Amino acid sequence: MFSLPEEWRRILSWQARHRLLAARLTFLVAVTLVIALCGSVAVYFLERHARDTDVRTIWDAFYFTTVQLLTVSSSLKNPISTGGRIVNILLEFWGVVFVAGMAGSVASFFLTEDDA
Repeated sequence: MFSLPEEWRRILSWQARHRLLAARLTFLVAVTLVIALCGSVAVYFLERHARDTDVRTIWDAFYFTTVQLLTVSSSLKNPISTGGRIVNILLEFWGVVFVAGMAGSVASFFLTEDDA
């Protein structure tokens, strides 16, 4: 049974389950930052000389990569090169995995042995 005071006690205490949640979320964020940086470099080198692209600087590539990871859409045009399209697909895939991983980690935090 859901009890708001009980849920607040769970959140505000610092037990092994909190450390596990913090470790999972830290891992997901760290991996996502590495993927964002690698994706930015890859998109920059694959798209900077392509015709009819909006990616001209490393900042453009970082913006495109970050927006793809967060929303799976961008105001910038989609990649033109085959390599850029592959990187784009991988970024979108990781964005879905990231959101699912975060949601699963938070949901498992609130699941207790009594709930199973």
